[in-house]
Amino acid sequence: MSNFTKTGKKIIAIGRNYVEHAKELGNAVPSKPFFFLKPTTSYLESGNNIEIPKDSVVHHEVELGVVIGKNGRNIPESEAMSYVEGYCLALDMTARNLQDEAKKKGHPWSISKGFDTFTPVSKFIPKDLIRDPNDVTLWLKVNQIMTQNGSTSDMLFKIPTLINFVSSIMKLEEGDVILTGTPKGVGPIFPGQVVKGGLKLNNHADNIVEFEFGVVEKSNGLFGKKI
Repeated sequence: MSNFTKTGKKIIAIGRNYVEHAKELGNAVPSKPFFFLKPTTSYLESGNNIEIPKDSVVHHEVELGVVIGKNGRNIPESEAMSYVEGYCLALDMTARNLQDEAKKKGHPWSISKGFDTFTPVSKFIPKDLIRDPNDVTLWLKVNQIMTQNGSTSDMLFKIPTLINFVSSIMKLEEGDVILTGTPKGVGPIFPGQVVKGGLKLNNHADNIVEFEFGVVEKSNGLFGKKI
């Protein structure tokens, strides 16, 4: 079983890969993939607490994570799936107010995505449990209220395309994770809440994997001072 949270060197997060999510944030729908990087120190395993920086508005974004199983550069789409070891369910947590402020100033927004605990993940899902990763359901509940419930079939760019695109720019290495984007329904979470999510095959009742996280206020740090 993969120990990707310990061995992977990078998290590659694909932006705006679902049309309705791009629209709900008022963003343009991309004509080709784009991505940003998150530190692996932001991984958080199920059962632990997501930390909310003081005075930050932090949004949840549930995503399918693709775990890379071997090194590769310039990977053709026709060979891309052979580089996949498996999957995970993930949250790309975003300090939205910090991201919006950075965007307005033309600054990078790594801070808004890179806090410790800002990439909660499920246990590793072996590749053979998901026949078609471009056709699975992702769902998220906050305090038992469903906030996100979407299918990877709505992704603009499918997994082979993403692997081809990313590997044409930077080498993919064993244990790296590609976060494939989030469906609509992103929204804020607050200290004291409980976040629960799951992944299931479309038209199936049972989840392949679930995770659950508490939410607490970050006990120290300099945020939310303006950046």
